[in-house]
Amino acid sequence: MPSSQDPYDVLGVARDASPDEVRKAYLKLAHKYHPDKTGGDKTAEEKLKEINAAYDILKNPEKRAQFDRFGATDGQGFGGFGQGGFGQGGGQGFEAPFEDFFDMLFGQGGSRQRPGGARPGNDLELRLRITLEEAYKGTKKKIRFSRAENCAECHGTGAAPGSRPETCPQCHGTGQVRVAHGFFSVTRTCPGCAGAGRIVSKPCRHCNGRGQRKANRELSVDVPSGVDSGSRLRVGGEGEAGPNNGPRGDLYIHIEVEPHPLFTRDGVNILCELPVTVTQAALGATLRIPTLNGEAELKIPAGTQSGKQLRLRGLGMPDLRGYRQGDQVVKIAVETPVKLSRKQKELLRQLESESDSRSYPLRKQFQETTRKGR
Repeated sequence: MPSSQDPYDVLGVARDASPDEVRKAYLKLAHKYHPDKTGGDKTAEEKLKEINAAYDILKNPEKRAQFDRFGATDGQGFGGFGQGGFGQGGGQGFEAPFEDFFDMLFGQGGSRQRPGGARPGNDLELRLRITLEEAYKGTKKKIRFSRAENCAECHGTGAAPGSRPETCPQCHGTGQVRVAHGFFSVTRTCPGCAGAGRIVSKPCRHCNGRGQRKANRELSVDVPSGVDSGSRLRVGGEGEAGPNNGPRGDLYIHIEVEPHPLFTRDGVNILCELPVTVTQAALGATLRIPTLNGEAELKIPAGTQSGKQLRLRGLGMPDLRGYRQGDQVVKIAVETPVKLSRKQKELLRQLESESDSRSYPLRKQFQETTRKGR
């Protein structure tokens, strides 16, 4: 709270700011300090209270004119308008204007759905597990879920056949009522209709007046190639039905790719480890190895060391946006033989006796470094 408790200072606008400039400044700050953004931080909560109280003054021409005339006084809130305000005496709290917060949460400049009118339905979110092969090639999956559907008996009105909803007499269809707190006029959800703007005197027996019922749904979904865990697919218009026959929400599908026994994924590249024998590593070899697109030939150069990475171009994952194809990176693991026969041991001893420093350059380098360090 600025020491002057000046609403212009709180919103950061000039004294000659237009109503539209005031509103834009308010929406920007209210969005910044909204609990969904700050995680319930107490300091941010108090700041939001100041912002709401300042905006309530500056958006009202009469209150703004009175403040401009008399100014702010310490201890009296914003120029004497603080009684009953957010964080001021009375403990009732100032509520942000519904219409402005609606704009803040759902975007400015769009058409505003009034209470009691058709409203968009809720979005749905589901998780879908697929294999790495399915993520590589793309797949079509059937998903089953439940969602709110308009009641077939009352066609979403909530009223029994032969009757229809009536305008709420308490809020006159607005869904809101205003309660005076000193100089403040606080907007609240109408308790008579719970914000719907209408009441149903003869509820539909199939949906108990709700206008909707839960229904099971089966849907085929195309999963594009290249998706990864964390990818989100949107299926428009397959969410829940909107209240009062409003448009459906959307269905969001969160992809989870199952672990693979041979391959791991690194972006668009596929990684795997290939065990080779000492002989194959020493003499070189051409091996057929598995990929996500069948088998492929991999040439092992003579003298390949354990840990060496070889690359198969274009055999990785496709880029989800279609820009490129990744590679398959093969890490060589030279396997030391175990459970040797007597003859095998003798052959290895003979190999060792015939070897010199040129056969093992890494060992030679290690020994030379060790001697220098002494």
